[in-house]
Amino acid sequence: MAVVAVLMLGFFGFLITRAQAPNLAPLYTGLSLEDSSAIVTELQTLNIAYELRGDGDTILIPRDDITTTRMTLAGSGLPTRGQVGYEIFDQQSTLGATSFVQNLNNVRALEGELARTIGSLNRIKSARVHLVLPERELFRREKTDPSASIVLSVRGELGNGEIRAIQHLVASAIEGLTPARVSIVDDQGNLLASGTDDDAQGALAGDAAERTLGYENRLRTRVEDMLANVVGPGRARVEVSAEIDFNRSTTTEEKFDPESQVVRSSQVRETENLTGGANGQVTVANELPGASQNVGSGGATEQGTSSEEVTNYEISKTTQTAVTEAGSVKRLSVAVVVDGVYVTDPSGTATYTPRSADEVAQILTLVRSAVGFSETRGDSVEVVNMQFAERPELAAPGTDAAGGLLDFTRDDLMNGAEMAVTLLIALALVFFVMRPLIKKALSPETQALALPPAAELGHHGVLSADGQVIAEIEEARDKTPAWVANAKSMGETQLQTLKTVGILVEENPRQAALIVRDWLGSAAA
Repeated sequence: MAVVAVLMLGFFGFLITRAQAPNLAPLYTGLSLEDSSAIVTELQTLNIAYELRGDGDTILIPRDDITTTRMTLAGSGLPTRGQVGYEIFDQQSTLGATSFVQNLNNVRALEGELARTIGSLNRIKSARVHLVLPERELFRREKTDPSASIVLSVRGELGNGEIRAIQHLVASAIEGLTPARVSIVDDQGNLLASGTDDDAQGALAGDAAERTLGYENRLRTRVEDMLANVVGPGRARVEVSAEIDFNRSTTTEEKFDPESQVVRSSQVRETENLTGGANGQVTVANELPGASQNVGSGGATEQGTSSEEVTNYEISKTTQTAVTEAGSVKRLSVAVVVDGVYVTDPSGTATYTPRSADEVAQILTLVRSAVGFSETRGDSVEVVNMQFAERPELAAPGTDAAGGLLDFTRDDLMNGAEMAVTLLIALALVFFVMRPLIKKALSPETQALALPPAAELGHHGVLSADGQVIAEIEEARDKTPAWVANAKSMGETQLQTLKTVGILVEENPRQAALIVRDWLGSAAA
């Protein structure tokens, strides 16, 4: 019982120590050794308990101090993650610095700031950026475009949209840099973006595939959600195939309406001609200024009048410019498979029953309306009723079969499991160790051996009929030499009796204790 009591005290002492220990949570993970050393030094200065794990790249502190500690470390510029930003200009004096050093610090600052910005994205663990910013030399017409290369440590796999987002992010921060000249490689050595024109064309093709897949997924989800309310969750499967036109075109059209004309301007001109003949003779008098043409003329005279009218009309004109953006749907194909109806008889056996033609026709009408069916576009929608290989189990109304444990976090679940295990161990010790011991100690003891009355015992003690003997040894008395032989025989008998009693006491210690207690009670009486 003493050993059990010590173990119990030690166990409950461990529980108390464990309960009083602070709940640690990661402050930072994936740190470099330089950042870990600097952060540990700062934590020691702040007198904050910490724990290192994972070869020093993970630092844990009490959960309640995480927010304030991160703010304090951020004020000290930690963790740096091996990158230097624009604070490099705050740490150095520009007095006496050459232009080469200033340009080099500018490139380092740009690389560090871009790496920090990229590292703040959700799926990026760390980033390293290298920039090539060539300077234009004097008296040289050719100009070399800047370029950039990025190494990423990612969680999972990046999509084409995320890769292009990083390219545009870096290109927008550097003057003269285009997204096509930004190359990206992950930490496994996989080329994510080559930084060439061919890669830009491949990115456009990947973008088209992603947009097509996204459109198909949206339509499939919409139709499945609608059918889940009609035939039940998991009772319908929908597949959508869309053909999308990604060509961008611009059309300009001019139309003239001859029936719609308006007079713009009108002009009328009248001319009167008078011609006299001189028989074909030219004289000096006719050529003198102010001389009459009829003087000396004996020929005929001609006189005429002409009229001219000009009218300008404006004809109605219509100019139309149509721009067709990429992404229009050229053709749409939808396939829907609907399970039948299961009827359960009184014996509990489910029988499959196919759906009627009217139900299938109604489902077809609903699906066509949901996807925007167009017969002129050549769309096709098919609804087929077939029995599924496995019958879907319907969830009870108002329940979520895929739901988790409320809003508990992983840490909450771990703490709850730890408390439950500790409680089970404590209950097991109480009910299976302490309770039997206490019950055994407090239970009344019963006398199992039948004792002969004390008066029946002889002067020197005798064996009872059943072999149970209680020997009493009297004090030795002075014996005469004549009794030596008799005493020797009696001593041998008593020795044998004592051996028998010792064996009985070893086999039945509790009964022997009861006998001795009964003797003591009889003697006191």
